[in-house]
Amino acid sequence: MAATMTGRVVVVGASMGGLRAAEQLRAAGWTGAITVVGDEPHMPYNRPPLSKEVLAGKVPFESLTFTPKAAAADVEWRLGTKAVAARLDERTVEFDDGETVRYDGLVVATGMRPRRLRCPGPLHGRHTVRTLADAQDLRDELTRPGARVVVVGAGFIGCEVAATAVGLGVHEVTVVDPLPLPMVGPLGELLGRALLKRHEERGVRFALGQGVAGFEGEDRVTGVVLGDGTVLPADVVVESVGSIANVEWLQGNGLDLSDGVLTDERLRIGGRPDAVAVGDVARFPNARYDGVPRRVEHWSIPTDTAKHAAKVLAAHLAGADGEVAPFAPLPTFWSDQHGFRLQSFGAPVLGKDDVRVLDGDPEDDVLVGFHTGGRLVGVVALGGQAAAMGAARYRAQLLKSPALTV
Repeated sequence: MAATMTGRVVVVGASMGGLRAAEQLRAAGWTGAITVVGDEPHMPYNRPPLSKEVLAGKVPFESLTFTPKAAAADVEWRLGTKAVAARLDERTVEFDDGETVRYDGLVVATGMRPRRLRCPGPLHGRHTVRTLADAQDLRDELTRPGARVVVVGAGFIGCEVAATAVGLGVHEVTVVDPLPLPMVGPLGELLGRALLKRHEERGVRFALGQGVAGFEGEDRVTGVVLGDGTVLPADVVVESVGSIANVEWLQGNGLDLSDGVLTDERLRIGGRPDAVAVGDVARFPNARYDGVPRRVEHWSIPTDTAKHAAKVLAAHLAGADGEVAPFAPLPTFWSDQHGFRLQSFGAPVLGKDDVRVLDGDPEDDVLVGFHTGGRLVGVVALGGQAAAMGAARYRAQLLKSPALTV
């Protein structure tokens, strides 16, 4: 396929998804101009270490920055610039510096931002973990002698931050969540109980089945008020209560923006062949499973979506629409907490009603399978390197499985 030599693709979002989209456009044959626009001042960097190695002070920021591939060396980067509006019929994007840029192809890669608690009380002392600046500010707080830490949210980021805080020597770390077990939403009860036990053995406290009603303190938070009236003393609060898609700039174009930006099975938005979405802002149907559009916030998704969306967009720009097959990724994630790792392949969330231990014991290293209609749709390992390697052995089986029927 030989893509057109002229024109411009604008990639809105300069995180990992935006970088991979630019690289994959070159790999797909697009030789025209590419402009990547992002609101952070940094070149794209690796975010997963922010809640672990960066927060623990084990790695410098410079080691996180991605180096663009040689084929993408001519890409124009406009950092510290935010998209504020788009007119898809006119193929233009407007930025916060007042400039409007016309495009031939558009890649939406604006990602997510942390959701914040809307509770009464002071803001100072309350943190999120999404950007480098977030991690640096939080590290300064966690290393204060005698800091008492409350983490609101027992999902991936919340559990990782709690583990990192304990590793830094913080003696009072409490995780609050309205659900009965950590990470029970994506992983189910069996692994949720195993995670709870591991965290408690290492000194993390939990207040589960509880919401947050407010925060105590004048200029700075001094306590977290739970729904039952209990007050947890706190010098530092970390809010890990989900994400909000950065899609406001796309309003007014007739798109479904109810949860990210809805795409078709080829990652095109609004039925437009000249606009695609990548990364965790994209809500796409996965042809490997049930066809229900979902957002996926895993590290592998920016690269997977970028590779597919770039092929789709380059094919359109070359006048070869329809050459690219539907998107059917195998989701992958991992999470390092304390000295153990969670490693997953597939879609365990689709098989939480039929969970089976494939190897090991939940009290030790364990490999768990998730099934739908008797078919294995996901595996999750919890433990050391051997357990993670055990999960990887199921990758080929998951890739060969036929699509689910609905």
